[in-house]
Amino acid sequence: MKFDVFCEIQRAFPWNGADEAGLFRDVLDQARAAEAAGFEIWWEVEHHGAPEFSYSSAPEVVLTAIAMATSRLRVGHAGVLAPFRINAPLRVAERGATLDLLSNGRFELGLAKSGGKEWETFGVNPETARDQVRDAMHMIPRIWTEKEFSWRSADYEVPAREVTPKPLQTPHPRLWQTCGSPDSFYMAGEMGVGALGTTLLSPVAFLGQMLREHDRGLAACKEPAGKTVNAQKGVFTFVHVAESRAEAIRNGAAWSALWYVNAAPVVFKVPRRVWYDMIKAGLHPNSARDTQAMASLDPHEVEIQADDPDVVKVLKRMAQGEAISFEAAHEALEPLDSVVIGDPDHCVGKLRGYEGIGADRMMCLVQFGSIPQPAVLRSIELAGRHLVPAFAERTEALTT
Repeated sequence: MKFDVFCEIQRAFPWNGADEAGLFRDVLDQARAAEAAGFEIWWEVEHHGAPEFSYSSAPEVVLTAIAMATSRLRVGHAGVLAPFRINAPLRVAERGATLDLLSNGRFELGLAKSGGKEWETFGVNPETARDQVRDAMHMIPRIWTEKEFSWRSADYEVPAREVTPKPLQTPHPRLWQTCGSPDSFYMAGEMGVGALGTTLLSPVAFLGQMLREHDRGLAACKEPAGKTVNAQKGVFTFVHVAESRAEAIRNGAAWSALWYVNAAPVVFKVPRRVWYDMIKAGLHPNSARDTQAMASLDPHEVEIQADDPDVVKVLKRMAQGEAISFEAAHEALEPLDSVVIGDPDHCVGKLRGYEGIGADRMMCLVQFGSIPQPAVLRSIELAGRHLVPAFAERTEALTT
């Protein structure tokens, strides 16, 4: 199992944005630390108009800066918001090829369907978004590998053009799809591209079921979108490694994870009650984005129910404006097998669960909420010292 970094470029809201330049400098320092620690890929997200969640609105620019500041670390876009009103496929191909050249062949491309506020911002039609992701995934490898490209469909048309530049990697950079529902995991496999999944507090076993959907799609893959099949599965989760449990609590990592989970439905415009009910049921909250029947529920409904698990009660209390202590936040999240926060031994134990469901890559969210920069850098260092080699050694032992 390989280790990557997943980055949102965020600060806990409200934040006045007074030192936005400093936030980006922090990210570059984190990327340098990740390379030194032995992480393999730096994954950058794409969000727009979401200051309460992410400052990563120009990920290709950030990834280029990271590529210039490192020599080995691969740079991945996870993922390009693929509806055509947000990113036209030809432009995605041009930018990706350029980044691949500038990074000396270190680029990874993921596509995402997005939703919520971002669809509103760009006027995306929800009825066509999934099909446009599929079309973009088939177009981009062709643009990268064919001397002349053309396309004609109901919602996108390109006359015959020679598109430059071409990527350095042959036949082209590796392809991925961000996934949050069984249908999307299956779709990624059916297209022969890697799956990038998230937990957001859902049990590791549930995520394992989603990875099996990717396997099922791969088995049904007849004509891959790209020139090669990428069968890998990457998994995002909260990761904060500290010298001790007490230090992890002082750093506010669990509180920051709860803040993140409460901020996400604002961005994706999922009613909070639906969000909490999905967590309560042990499902992935993002699945609710495709459930139109739930869209009419009151987004401010956060009343605590007697049968709510502790983590949902704490999330609702936080949403109601109650001050949650770092200790209480940690106690609520520590029992969850999907959250990797604590001392090195504790974190290795949690990560064995991800290894057990067949995750190929751990996409570690290390900078989230209000964790101080020195604590983020220390977490990256400790992960490189304890987590990366623990799983590298196990992989080597299993193959010898």
